[in-house]
Amino acid sequence: SAYIHLPFCKRKCFYCDFPVEAVGRDVSAPSAWEVEARMRSYIDTVLREIGSTRRIGSGPLTTVFFGGGTPSLVPPPLLALLMESLDARFGVAANAEVSLEADPGTFDVERLRQYRQLGVTRLSVGVQAFQQELLEACGRGHDLADVVAAVDAVQAAGMPSWSLDLISGLPGLTAEAWRHSLQRAVAAAPDHVSVYDLQVEEGTPFSRWQRAGRLRLPPDDAAVEMYGEASELLRAAGYEHYEVSNYARRGHRCSHNQVYWRGLPYYAFGLGAASYLAGRRFSRPSRMREYVAWVESLAAGGGGEGSLPGGHLPAESQELLLDTLMLRLRTADGLDLVELRNRFGTQVMGTVLRALAPHERRGTVRALDGKDRACSLSAAALEAAAVTSAAPAPAVDLSGAVGFGGCGVPRVRLSDPAGFLLSNDIIS
Repeated sequence: SAYIHLPFCKRKCFYCDFPVEAVGRDVSAPSAWEVEARMRSYIDTVLREIGSTRRIGSGPLTTVFFGGGTPSLVPPPLLALLMESLDARFGVAANAEVSLEADPGTFDVERLRQYRQLGVTRLSVGVQAFQQELLEACGRGHDLADVVAAVDAVQAAGMPSWSLDLISGLPGLTAEAWRHSLQRAVAAAPDHVSVYDLQVEEGTPFSRWQRAGRLRLPPDDAAVEMYGEASELLRAAGYEHYEVSNYARRGHRCSHNQVYWRGLPYYAFGLGAASYLAGRRFSRPSRMREYVAWVESLAAGGGGEGSLPGGHLPAESQELLLDTLMLRLRTADGLDLVELRNRFGTQVMGTVLRALAPHERRGTVRALDGKDRACSLSAAALEAAAVTSAAPAPAVDLSGAVGFGGCGVPRVRLSDPAGFLLSNDIIS
């Protein structure tokens, strides 16, 4: 898998702390050539990074994700250069999931069709809200008319899969407005819906306004109700709640994100992008000048051992264990107890289950046996202990066609919505 960061945005939203570069609202203005020149310069640097990165393994990429920023601001010919470079260096599977983040107001039907011709199979549309006043309150670069036009364009373009993003907890968001947004989202009939709770990050305008007492956010109990309503309404509409913040129709889980949640390796390229390869984690510089200098240094290494950056993470380290627990428990597939025992030992499995026992009693943690039937933590532990270490692990399926359950593996997961809602506290 590979993630590519394309940092260009019309403007930086008031809640955003990602490494982005604002290029202005009107990218078709007379100065548009300057914007495209900046994009081309950046993409040339990313191309150099791709060409200088050592290939791990022999298989082609099965998922590619263009994130940002607003990747849909990048002209299709420039995106084509990146796809060609990835294919030349690593290979891109014929049936690869290729996702592109896109904001309303940055694309039309023709642009989407061009992206489709380049191999893009999945679009993630950052709607965030269906109320004009909320879009303005969080500094989005689009308005409600752009949202309506974007949904129409996606439906007309025939993209194989598309996702619609919403944010709960926005300043001024009421229960009625949130319900309206959820209903509008379902009416748009996306294949996938992501629902993120607003996080006020340090260094953002929202953070400054909150310290000054100028940010009016919904109270905590209202945020809890919004989360529960999203889960109830979207599941009733036929979406599987397969991760804390993500819902999908059957066959439309995001395969790329499942790579992260299952602790599998992935390349990453671009400003501030984080990779995980051969046990090495590395985040690239988040300032443009430092990133360009870093790529020059990488390229000077000649594509050898020095071209695989990041600190090594020992296989049995506590950090790896905590990462495994954090990522797996965020998903409906949950924590595979046989894999946990095989990777970290019976004693660690017992420690984890003892820590989860109080949450089982509260109903926020559930255990399932190998036939996907509810059972106790102790029964799941006994079943996992009875599986021999030599037993083959279930094949990793990133297609999104099915969940993890029912494949003969005892597992533990958080309940929905109560356990998911308290996921941070339970995992801590």
